[in-house]
Amino acid sequence: MSILRLLGSMKTVEEVDELRQVICDYYARRVDEEVDKLWESGQWDDEKNEAVLKEHLRTPYKYAK
Repeated sequence: MSILRLLGSMKTVEEVDELRQVICDYYARRVDEEVDKLWESGQWDDEKNEAVLKEHLRTPYKYAK
């Protein structure tokens, strides 16, 4: 709720964009920290990284005939 109130007080699109960037940077930093923890614990490695890069994640669509 406090973020919504903050957005309501912003006067320009640039201010909203700056806040959006700050929030994005925060979450990107958190993801980096969690990935580092996985890497250091041995739960993630180059092999898993390559497997994810090669994984096919698209949803197969079945078209009606």
